[in-house]
Amino acid sequence: MGYKIFVSYKYKDNSVYPLSSSRSGFTFPYGNHTTVRDYVDKLETYFDHTSNIYKGESDNEDLSNYSEDAIWEKLKDRIFDSSVTIVMISPGMREPYRSEKSQWIPWEISYSLRETTRGDRTSHSNAILAVILPDFHHRYNYFTEPHSYQRLDGQGIHQDPVFPIIRKNMNNNRWVKPSPFLHMGFHSITIDDSSYIPSVKWDDFIQHPMAYIEHVIKRKENISRYNICTDVEFYRWNSLF
Repeated sequence: MGYKIFVSYKYKDNSVYPLSSSRSGFTFPYGNHTTVRDYVDKLETYFDHTSNIYKGESDNEDLSNYSEDAIWEKLKDRIFDSSVTIVMISPGMREPYRSEKSQWIPWEISYSLRETTRGDRTSHSNAILAVILPDFHHRYNYFTEPHSYQRLDGQGIHQDPVFPIIRKNMNNNRWVKPSPFLHMGFHSITIDDSSYIPSVKWDDFIQHPMAYIEHVIKRKENISRYNICTDVEFYRWNSLF
């Protein structure tokens, strides 16, 4: 069975592990020209050989001449017509000097989680999966131990690279006791039932994408077990402590 899948990601973030097939042709150690979009390319190629339908923007789609409102209307239409959202977590996905509300990813996640009615049709909350991309050194500690990654904001405060709306939909199962380490800024990479937005490493996900997608589809059927947050925060910075 195929699904309509929307992918949310930071297009130009190049703080990820270099792919040998990046569009620039350059590979590590000659310099990193790989961006998150290159990872999405690999995923889109996979979807092209399945019955799934990719609902994100294509690499050759130029949105630069559209106003922000027009771009948002295009994205909302695609999310409304999708049933699964994959959010690519990368080290530079959050821009610390911009408010949450001015960045696309929080709104895409918020809209994915809402039930929206247009005419006689209702779009229910999407199933959501967080795919954690490796950093330039092929490590994941920026997600699992963000306090040790030494990412600081302009005031010298440790920054959590994960948007609050994503973090609040992790470890939100009403019946599962949250990890005691959450308040310390740790994020677990786990597909267990503790989170409505579970997470998986890219290296594991790309081996069996459909297995993970099917897993979150089943979770969507039990969404009432989770405390769902759809609010986008207006704060400019969110520290770990």
